[in-house]
Amino acid sequence: MLKVGVIGGGSISEFHINSYISNPDAELIALCDSNEQRLTLAGEKYGVTNLYNNYNDLLQNKDVDAVSICTWNNTHAEMAIAALEAGKHVLVEKPLSSTVEQALAVEEAVKKSGKQLQVGFVRRHGSNTKLLKQFIDQDELGEIYYAKASCIRRLGNPGGWFSDRSKSGGGPLIDLGVHMIDICWYLMGKPRPVSVSGNAYSKLGNRSNIENLSFYKAADYDSTLNDVEDLANALIRFENGASLYVDVSFTLHAQEDELYVKLFGVKGGAEIEPELVMVTEKNNTILNMTPQIDNLSFDFVGAFTNEINHFVECCLEGKETLAPVEDGVQVMKMLSAVYESASTGKEIYL
Repeated sequence: MLKVGVIGGGSISEFHINSYISNPDAELIALCDSNEQRLTLAGEKYGVTNLYNNYNDLLQNKDVDAVSICTWNNTHAEMAIAALEAGKHVLVEKPLSSTVEQALAVEEAVKKSGKQLQVGFVRRHGSNTKLLKQFIDQDELGEIYYAKASCIRRLGNPGGWFSDRSKSGGGPLIDLGVHMIDICWYLMGKPRPVSVSGNAYSKLGNRSNIENLSFYKAADYDSTLNDVEDLANALIRFENGASLYVDVSFTLHAQEDELYVKLFGVKGGAEIEPELVMVTEKNNTILNMTPQIDNLSFDFVGAFTNEINHFVECCLEGKETLAPVEDGVQVMKMLSAVYESASTGKEIYL
């Protein structure tokens, strides 16, 4: 039985908590949040009595075997390192950190601790992703040499800590782009990135003046605070000659929201968003193939359940995680290079 504590009581923590509760090999025994009222309500809701306002106090609880870190991006590295040094296994929400230097420090802490650290790349755990990965591993697509992904929100700056660079580390690139870059890179076989050319734009702000169109707002939404980009795009080149193009936005003068992830290989292609479909060529004819599965699209709740179950299994059985710290470091290098390229107007070599 893996005894778990969850640090951070925001909306994402509910997916972790509910998944732990539903796992017969895990027991949720501790919660931590700086907001006293939210912490008390969560304790009552989930029947947890070990409640902490300071994460260091939770880490001193010897009964806790592992923690989920569901806090602001700028705290991920600090908390992960402290948890590892306290002898806990760690599942840390994406991104791994706010800087490459922090990511490398976490990687070093993992090596010294001998404990599991899993990065919250939840899209790797989607049922549609798992199926496509099986086809790719069987060489159905052949060499994947190009991928492109887009996550465009016409109106969707959540505000609060999401739009406060000191806490988030950035805007849509580090919030949405981290998923788009990671899922493409993962399915491409994780080739080593060698150069990044990126742009970031802050032209529209949070558009709090817009009426008649609702969007998600953070609990601490403040229309006066917004120092993150509206839109970012990037072209990433890899050592094997493959390339990835990605663009993401919190707000844009677009007709509608858009989400797609596409991969192109020498034998075939695939889309995993908005729905899984594969493209191939047989008998001199191009075929679009749609698998007969329960969820062609990304199942948010199911993916979190899969992610938590995988983490619990890795902790208890010593298996290698699907999203190790090394991957978190590489993704952080790509994200940081996009911001550096955007600020300098130059291509960045890794």
